[in-house]
Amino acid sequence: MLSGIAGVAADEAVDLVLVAGDLFDVSAPSAESERIVYEALLGLARVAPVLVVAGNHDHPKRLEAVAPLLELGRVTVVALPKRADEGGVVRFPDLDTRVALLPFLSQRAIVNADDLMALDPDQHDGKYAGRLGAIIGKLTNAMGTDQVNIFCSHLTVHGGVMGGGERTAHVFPYAIAAQMFPGSLSYVALGHLHRLQKVPAPAPVWYSGSPMQLDFGEVDDTKGVLIVEAEPGLPATVREVSLGAARRLIRLRGTLEQIETFAGTTDDAYLKIELDEPARAGLADEVRDLFPYAVDVVLAAQADGRSRPRAAARLGRAAPELFREYLEHRNVDDGRLAALFDALLEQTYEA
Repeated sequence: MLSGIAGVAADEAVDLVLVAGDLFDVSAPSAESERIVYEALLGLARVAPVLVVAGNHDHPKRLEAVAPLLELGRVTVVALPKRADEGGVVRFPDLDTRVALLPFLSQRAIVNADDLMALDPDQHDGKYAGRLGAIIGKLTNAMGTDQVNIFCSHLTVHGGVMGGGERTAHVFPYAIAAQMFPGSLSYVALGHLHRLQKVPAPAPVWYSGSPMQLDFGEVDDTKGVLIVEAEPGLPATVREVSLGAARRLIRLRGTLEQIETFAGTTDDAYLKIELDEPARAGLADEVRDLFPYAVDVVLAAQADGRSRPRAAARLGRAAPELFREYLEHRNVDDGRLAALFDALLEQTYEA
């Protein structure tokens, strides 16, 4: 799938590649994950220079450590915020283009402990947005209409729609208004939200989204890359190019009998299966015998978040009675469990 992105870049003969984070899903990726990602970046760099900003899942110090090596391969990584004249703005004179780069900036970096103690929550949000807006202004205030002006960052803009797999603690309410991007920008390339989308703004503001489905909340999202054409003084035109799915994510719901009709039809897709069945021992194993790639098997009632009735007072009641009540509240209809509990309890008494 990542090699497919490089293929699109080559087919389109792009002049520049922007990667708006995240490179990884965790801050301490495996060695294999790092190899895959860095090979993909170098593959893109064989087509055109690559600019990367760190996302909230990326560890900035780890990226800073490898940045000098990637720079040798035409991959520029900005892992921490920088002043415009210290690497925050990268210029390409041959393309009449300049790119402002702002990696993910957490609320902790702006809203300090004193603020959290002294201000109301709505004031925290405003302070974050205000300071982030000031940083955007400093990176872009020298950008006139004589060149193509691009802003690339990993952040949340009000009006963007979540894809499903984002970590909400890093998304809302810490967000900025799209109006903070000046109209002099030819294009704004954003990462953070997993859904490919355009956000209404004075300049063309786009999220490229994640290149693959990362969560079962994203099963209906179209994944792709964005091809941007820009010239000085004019808003860029943007075109979506769809990517073939690496491995599909599919959700199935129904009784075991209904689910069974799909056996053999899902190929190697990863499955989340929600069962409209009473719980019983071995139920998940039965499902995985039918669907080897089922990664999540849950009862539909649990998936819907339905609450269970509160149990009556336990004091003075026999253990077998309490266990049967527990099974009933958990919607477990399996007499074998109750019988096994009785046998184990009896062994305990005998001991």
